Order: sequence, then structure tokens, then C-alpha cells
Amino acid sequence: MLRQKLKNYLPSVWEQQLRLVQTAKKAGGNKKLGPDRPPIIDPPKGYEPNCKTKFGPLDDCDRVFQNLYGRHDWRLHGACQRGDWHRTAELLEQGPEWIMKQISISGLRGRGGAGFYAGLKWEFLRQTKSEKVPKMVIVNCAEGEPGTCKDREILRHEPHKLIEGILLVGVAMGCGRAIVYIRNRFYNEACNLHFALAEAYHHGLLGNSVCGTGIKFDVMVQRGDRYLCGEETAMINCLMGKLGRPRRRPPFLTEKGYFEHPCLVINAESIAVVPTILRRGSKWWAGLGRSYNTGTKLYCLSGQVNNPCTVEEEMSIPLKDLIERHAGGVKGGWNNLAAVFPGGLSTPLLDPSTSGKVLMDFDSLTDAGSGFGCGAVIVMTKDCDPLSIMLRSIQFFEKHTCKQCSYCRDGAIWLPEIFARFVKGQTHPHEIDWTLVIADKMRNSKPICALAYSQVSVAESLVRMFSRQIEERLLKYAKGS
Repeated sequence: MLRQKLKNYLPSVWEQQLRLVQTAKKAGGNKKLGPDRPPIIDPPKGYEPNCKTKFGPLDDCDRVFQNLYGRHDWRLHGACQRGDWHRTAELLEQGPEWIMKQISISGLRGRGGAGFYAGLKWEFLRQTKSEKVPKMVIVNCAEGEPGTCKDREILRHEPHKLIEGILLVGVAMGCGRAIVYIRNRFYNEACNLHFALAEAYHHGLLGNSVCGTGIKFDVMVQRGDRYLCGEETAMINCLMGKLGRPRRRPPFLTEKGYFEHPCLVINAESIAVVPTILRRGSKWWAGLGRSYNTGTKLYCLSGQVNNPCTVEEEMSIPLKDLIERHAGGVKGGWNNLAAVFPGGLSTPLLDPSTSGKVLMDFDSLTDAGSGFGCGAVIVMTKDCDPLSIMLRSIQFFEKHTCKQCSYCRDGAIWLPEIFARFVKGQTHPHEIDWTLVIADKMRNSKPICALAYSQVSVAESLVRMFSRQIEERLLKYAKGS
């Protein structure tokens, strides 16, 4: 009787799965990669678009991070020689309204990945009224995603630029204290930041009367080590000693954040460029890059390139020019290019034809079906095995899922198993389409954080760009067996 029940049950389960795959194929599937992101609202008041049509290379006089490679002294004396802490007191005396206005006019967008206008986002915390508990700024230096290595360069070689930016942004939003969250593995970077903070306190740049203005502002450092803590609510939980897992909003962090304090999490690069913008003028910053994608950006170039590096370049520089000018080109030449992660491991792949004409900014990469992310470019060539790379990528997200959302948790179990079979060829043709079904379910499940969308990007990129390789691997295994 048990055998008869199993015989009747198992085919019905397979038929349901097959109908689901066929329904997804018949409907054409979801062509969109990544989440349903809210549209970026209009730029802040006062911002004026520019008329530039050619972008890059960046002039040396326009570089914000002049000691990016650590060739000069990173301590206070060397930082002051490069212009840091120059007339900072006069900038503070201009008032919070003036600082926020300059940031809005510059059109600065967040460098952490979302790309929201900094002037609009920071205004939320500034307008928050908090009489019982002071407001706080949280600086995100977690940077745990593979391919990203920009914030650690700021911590290691430009710590005073970051500290000065924290002071100016914190005072502009009415905060009295800031916390810098640093990844545990960044030991040398944390040591440099602690040393720079000690110098700042010793010379009166921080403390009870910063720069002699009578304003009290303190900065402290806390450390953690989990990729998921890069998400702002997970970071706040980690800083409070709780399990570093994200939570749903509301309440938003500007209402209830670090130990009930209203706070805002800001990327380190977004803060570090503020002093230069205020000194050189918002019009200068707005004149760099394409309209609505202004300023300079730290790009991380890695993968199959001749010279992996982190470089500061103008926003909207063509991706091909960026790779060939600063990374020495693709190994084996541009014709050997297979695909590119344009913004880190969590962004969908770009094919060679798109990579040759796309611009490195938020709007251009969104139109191309990918995302700008944090500007971490990872290059793949035809010499490497794309299926093995995709397997390692999805295993990374499997390791770091918090397992709160059912679809994300189950997808983190199913996808690595399917991808492992893709690599060996021990799979069925229906599993290629079944991957898209799982990805579509994960996308539409409305997860708490963006980790599920990162898995979706990797899965759909594999099927979209390397389905032919999967089929060839399947046939090769079938013939061999």
C-alpha cells in the first residue's frame, strides 16, 4: 500500500513542478533583474544639471583623495599639508542650513549603493526633533562584499578626511556624537583611525569645543564582522549587542535607532567628500560627471585584469575606458571578455557588448539592466569557468543569509545545490528554467533586506548569459556516462 501511495504521489509532485516551469516559460518570465526599487525622487532644490557629454579622465587637481595609495603621510601633519582641516571652523560657523544647502546644490548621491540624494536623505534626520535623547551619525565601514576595497583605503590613508567629514555632517544634522562601524578584519585600518582620532582630540579638533567654536562633538569606533551587518538595521542591532540581523521598517532609524536615539547610517565615502565640496564649492562638484550623477567616485577594479587597483575617477566614465586606462585592460584583450559585475557581486552581470558602451553611473547602469552598487568592477574572461564562478558567488550568499525570510532561506538551500549540479553537468534541462522560477519567487516575496535580491541577480545572470555552457556541460556528462 505504501508503494502504491508513493507511486501516485511522486508523479503528481513532479507534474506540479513541471507545470510551474512551463507556466513561467509561457508567460515569458520576469525580465527584470533585481528588486522593485523605489524610483529616485527629483533632485534636491537648487541643483542645476550640467551639459557635459565627455567624461574622464579626471584631472589631478580635481581629485578628492590625494593620498589614496599611501605614498604620503596619513597623520595630521600630512593631512593638513593636503588641505584637510583648513578653515574648518569657518565652515562650521556658516551654520547647518548653509552646509545642507551646499550638499543639496552639489547633487551628491550616496556612495553605498542605493544612490539616494544625500541632501534629501540627511534632511530627514536634521528635521527630526529629539529633546530627550541626542541624535547620532553612524558611519558604515563594514565593506564585506567581495570586490569592494574603497572604504578601507580611506581608513588606512585618509582617516583625517573622514573624521572632518563626520564632524561637518554631524553638526549639520544636529548630532552630538558619531559611531564608526569597522569590519573586524580591518585591523590596520582601525589602528590608523584610532591614532587619527587621538590626534584630533589632542589638537582640539574634536571634543568639548571643536576647532574653538564651542560645539561639542565626539567620535567613537566599534567593530563587527558579518557581511549582513552592512545593512543599516542589522548594523544598529550589532552595535547594540544584539544579533546582527535586519528588521522591517517602520519604525525608521530616524525615529528609533541606536538605543532609541534617532540616527542615520551613511557610507564612509559619502561623508569623506563633504569637506572638499564645501571648500571648492557645490558648483565644482556638480560640474563633474553626467547630470544627476555628479562628482568623483572610487572604483575598485579586480578579477581578470592586468592591474587590479582602486582608483578615483569621474562619474559617468565609460566602463571600457575605466578598465583599459587604469587596470591595464582585460587579460587576453577586450575580445576575451566574458562578462562584468559592474557594481560588486550583488549586481547583475553585463555582457561584453553592453560593457563596451555603458557609462559608470547610477542611471546608465540601471537602464542597462544592472546596478551601480558601490562601484566594484569584477571582470570575467572566457578563460575562466563561469559556472564555477557563479557557484562560488551563490555559496557566498548562502553562508551569509540570516534565515529570517522563508523564500530567501529556502533559495539559499536550493540554488547552491542546483548550481553544483550545473558545474558537474549532473542535472536535468528543466532545472535551468526551474532556477528562474525560484528566483522569481524570491524576488516577489518582499524580503526584509536586499540579500535575497543579490541571490536573484546571480541566478538570473547565470541562466541569461551562460545557459549554452550549462547545456554543453550537461551533454558532455551524458555522453561520458
